[in-house]
Amino acid sequence: MSKRDYYEVLGVPKDADKKALKKAFRKLAMQYHPDRNPDDPKAEQSFKEVGEAYEVLSDDQKRAIYDRHGHQGLKGQGINPGFQDMGDIFSHFGDIFGDMFGGRGGGGRRGGGRAGPRRGADLEYRMVLDFMEAIHGVDKEIEVPMNNWCETCEGSGAKAGSEPKTCSTCGGRGEVIQQQMFLRIRTACPNCGGKGKVVSDPCGDCHGRGKKQTTERWTVKVPAGVDTGMQIRDRGKGELGEKDAPRGDLYVSIQVRRHEFFKRDGMDIMCQVPMSFAQACLGGEIKVPTVYGDETLTVPKGTPSGKVFTLPGKGVKGVHGRGQGDQHVQVVVQVPRKMSEEEAELIRQLGELSDGQVADKEKPLWERWMDKLHGN
Repeated sequence: MSKRDYYEVLGVPKDADKKALKKAFRKLAMQYHPDRNPDDPKAEQSFKEVGEAYEVLSDDQKRAIYDRHGHQGLKGQGINPGFQDMGDIFSHFGDIFGDMFGGRGGGGRRGGGRAGPRRGADLEYRMVLDFMEAIHGVDKEIEVPMNNWCETCEGSGAKAGSEPKTCSTCGGRGEVIQQQMFLRIRTACPNCGGKGKVVSDPCGDCHGRGKKQTTERWTVKVPAGVDTGMQIRDRGKGELGEKDAPRGDLYVSIQVRRHEFFKRDGMDIMCQVPMSFAQACLGGEIKVPTVYGDETLTVPKGTPSGKVFTLPGKGVKGVHGRGQGDQHVQVVVQVPRKMSEEEAELIRQLGELSDGQVADKEKPLWERWMDKLHGN
């Protein structure tokens, strides 16, 4: 099913500034919030749709891509907006929901208390590809250092036989309220660091953290047609979140090495191919390398050096298979550096014939230029 226009979803014009976007998002988020629409799947879907629209339009880079190329443009850049679940939305826009629902984060927790568990941080991995790998696509195995739950204590941080205790400072809420004049300020509890629990007898393997750093190995499927600057989003492959919260995402940033023969311009491929003087004069067929193999190009008689020919559909395939560019071939006349006596004699004869033809009709160019210089 095709997605609705993001501006239509938020009910704002296309020139809306960030203030207008935020205002529209707040209004619609309050309308469709799950706390106000319990057990209503349509409201939940609308809530997710509004969140996705605001995520894109509130980001200058994503908004620029969307304005120019729409939903397909975002996908073409490896950007897949949207959220896995409701908690993902609450954590992403926690500052806004905190303002709207009295600092609870809007996470659907009735009865007050701290905001819902926060999702993990996103990670970025820089992947360098060869030119042909980017053109054809490739499966790449990567290693990413990250935190995982400690297997010894199962993430509790407490030594075997003991358990974390409720923080006496915040009563397990993970936050404290400070009163300053007429202001009430919520901050993370200084005793438990916002966890709501205190470990008095820490696990010997993770030293009470509940997490251990490991190296994860994954295979990333790089689609054909990627280019430098694009990102591939792998959901749920980022850092750990709090307990019962989803992991963050992994963003693979692409950088493509240059090729010694081919050059890329968007979805088009450029190259230079040499041809002999005889081929330029008499025409013929020459072999042209492409990123998909050799092709035969027919060169007409009298082709000048620098002439550009186009091979349709021999360029880069669009990411996810949408569209394909062309290959542009510039032919360059190759002057031989070494010649046999017979070849040199034939060139001299050709030169004499050419000079004779020019002399019969008109002076050579350099003579006409000299005459003009001296006023003749």
